[in-house]
Amino acid sequence: MECAFCKIIDGEQPAHRVYEDGAVVAFLDQRPVFSGHTLIVPRAHVETLTDLPEESVGPYFSAVRRVTGAVERGTEADGSFVATNNKVSQSVPHLHVHVVPRRKKDGLRGFFWPRNPYTDATEARRVAAKIRAQF
Repeated sequence: MECAFCKIIDGEQPAHRVYEDGAVVAFLDQRPVFSGHTLIVPRAHVETLTDLPEESVGPYFSAVRRVTGAVERGTEADGSFVATNNKVSQSVPHLHVHVVPRRKKDGLRGFFWPRNPYTDATEARRVAAKIRAQF
């Protein structure tokens, strides 16, 4: 399967690039939530955050941090929404972080799924223990 983001990285597919360095390429999303919505992708093809090699995490998220600031300043936004999907809702199977400029009362509602609180503290402790056991 050919990766659309790898094609952008390699210059085979056009994109409105906003930043690039040795670790990442950042470009405007073709279907933005709001103007300035930017995607940051690692140059190396990895599908999910958990596939990103440990030594690449720092450079990748340093770039995400820099791009986030530039998006906020460049769009004169009040803030931003920064997110990534792993597998579910990941439209392109290449790790990418979304930086969406936000403004107070910008109308973005329903972007998140419904909340499902724990029934009690015992359930929360049980779930936390299961996750801790994976480390």
